[in-house]
Formats: sequence, C-alpha cells, structure tokens
Amino acid sequence: MVVARFDVEGVVEKPDVIGAIFGQTEGLFGPELDLRELQKSGRIGRIEIQLESRQDRTYGTITIPSSLDKSSTAIIAAAIQSVDRIGPCLAKVTLEKVADIREDKRRQILDKAKDILRTWVVEDSPSTDEMVKQVSGIIRSSDVASYGPDHLPSGPDVASSPSIILVEGRADIVLLLRCGIRNAIGIEGTKIPQTIIDLCKTKETTAFLDGDRGGDLILKELMQVAPVDYLTRAPLGKEVEELTPKEIMKCLREKLPVESGRSQEEAPQRQIPQRVETPPVQRPPPVPLSPDLVAKARELRGTLEGILLDQSMSEIGRLPVSELASKLALSPDNGGFQAVETIVFDGVVTQRVVDLAEEHGVKLIVGDRIAELTRRPAAVRIMTLPEVAGAP
Repeated sequence: MVVARFDVEGVVEKPDVIGAIFGQTEGLFGPELDLRELQKSGRIGRIEIQLESRQDRTYGTITIPSSLDKSSTAIIAAAIQSVDRIGPCLAKVTLEKVADIREDKRRQILDKAKDILRTWVVEDSPSTDEMVKQVSGIIRSSDVASYGPDHLPSGPDVASSPSIILVEGRADIVLLLRCGIRNAIGIEGTKIPQTIIDLCKTKETTAFLDGDRGGDLILKELMQVAPVDYLTRAPLGKEVEELTPKEIMKCLREKLPVESGRSQEEAPQRQIPQRVETPPVQRPPPVPLSPDLVAKARELRGTLEGILLDQSMSEIGRLPVSELASKLALSPDNGGFQAVETIVFDGVVTQRVVDLAEEHGVKLIVGDRIAELTRRPAAVRIMTLPEVAGAP
C-alpha cells in the first residue's frame, strides 16, 4: 500500500489529482509499469483520494494498493512523488509510507493464534486438582453409604465383608474408597456407638486411627468396650485423611495384632501395640523470595513466555517457552545466555531443563508445574509459579 501526501497552491478537485497522477506518469517506464495498464490487469487497485481545501490551498492523501513486487512498487511510489502540478496549480507530493499489509495481516493472525492457544491450553485444560475433585465428588455421592441405626458413614461392603476397618470419620471413608477399600466404617466421635461394638463382635476388626491425641482418646475407649483384632495408626501428628494412597496401604500392611482371648471384663488390661515415635525430619528454613521475583512470576502466568534473570534479578532475556531448552543448550559464544541465576517461565519444568540449568550454574527454576523428575540437583531449587506468585 503506497500512501503519499500532497499540497496544492490552489483549489482543486479529486478528478484533477487523479488526472495529474495518470498524465504525468504515463510513458515514463513503458507499458509494464504504466498505471492504466496495471489497473486494467488488476496489479494496481483503485486509487483513493482524500482532500480538503482551506485558505486557497488544497491538502490531502493518495492511497494506491499494489500487488506488484517490492521493486516495482517502489518505482510506482517514486513516480507518484514526481508529480509537480495538479490541475493548473503547483503541487508538492511527499511519500508518507509504503506498507506491506500482508505483514500486518500476518501479525494479526499470529496474535489471534496466541490467544486461541492460550484459551485452549491454559484456560480450557482442566488442572489435576479439578480432575481429582470431579472424581472425588462421584465417590462421595455414590459410594459413601450409611450403616446401622446410628447412620454411620461407611463403605458399601461393610455389611457383606467378613472384616471391617474402623476409622474416625467420613473424610477417612472417602480417602479409603479412592484406594479401593470399601469395607471401612466411621466411628464419628470419641464415644463408641453400639453399632461399632456389635460389628466388632462378629467381624475381624482393624482400627485405623489418627496419629494425634484424638486418636489416642478413641483408642483408649475402643479397647475398653469392643474386641478389636488389629491396630494401625497414621504417622505421628498426621490424620488418616491427610495420607497419600501409598501411605494408606503401608499403614494397613504394617498393622499389629491386639492380644485376644480375654473376657470383656479384662478388656481394659489388653496390651496395646507400642508405636515407635520417630523425631520429625529437620528441614532447612525456606529461602526468602525477592519481591521482584514474585512480581515477575505473577506477570508471566498465562503468557507461555520465559524470563532469564541474573544475580540482581535484572532481566537478561525474554523468550517463548518453546525456545527455552534450545536456547539454554547454546554456549554464550554461539548466541546463548550467560550469568543466568534464575529462570522463570510459564511452562513445565522437565528433566532436560533442570539438567541444562545445572550445567549453566542456575540456582532457581520457577515453572508453571513440575514434571516427574528422575534427578533433582542439590544446587538447583525448583518451585512452581503458583507457589511464588502466591508469596507475600
């Protein structure tokens, strides 16, 4: 698109401007670049004129669409600029710009494609938490049953199974159902219901209690009123509903038998298996996060971009997530980055990114989420955008 401005010393109309353009450029370069011939063949579009007159002068713009190559279009633009008279008046034509509207269209298409990809991948793709909630909702609504006159929450197989697992509440039942355990029943409080006492007399019973003081109190009463066959506890300080499926199965495998064969009157003297209490693991205190890092993490969420930062949290480079690994693999002499200490990007932290970061001396990686890593270098700290963006 050729755009030029003109200034005429007098009052003229649009036909005068178009006539001057055709008349003064005719025959300059032969029929191959003659405006009339080019218009007939469709290589030059309709010439648009915008003008206004004031104080005995006329000002306006000339717009000429062209499908010629760049060289031919440049010649046409120079020929338009050579027009020095419009109608009977002196005129000056100044080239304003020669714009490739295809580039603008490509840019618009790319921007729209980015929006589509962001909506598709970032907004429409359900997170792991959302999928777990959907599955959990189905379990809660369809599999958690109510048992006995006390209406205790239970799995659907409590009545038919020869063995049961006693837990403290409904949340524990839901967690065990996720693990495929369908014969658990909740005590629902520190006072043992009569329904539980009757079940313990007819079925093999395993008590699976929390590792806190509440679990201790329930265990103390349970051992006095009901014949329990096996006992297991959650780790010290944790509740059953906080455990992972792997921890659930481990606790049940390691259940211990409660001494049996005594009468109900002797129940208070039953020997309760002693739990070995291990001291909690001492973890190093968390490293405080820079306010600049928190701000950049919040800025990057949903952009599919990455930022490389130096020791002072100054930006070294910004690039699309798809180019991050390939750029890190380059040495500084071949176009790679140097002095990178922190990487923040809206993508998945993969083993390849971690290995390259360790190789380049990176101290901190922040990604949208973390893939299953086979090796975590001790010198590289790995976090997620939600962790950092949510920091105070």
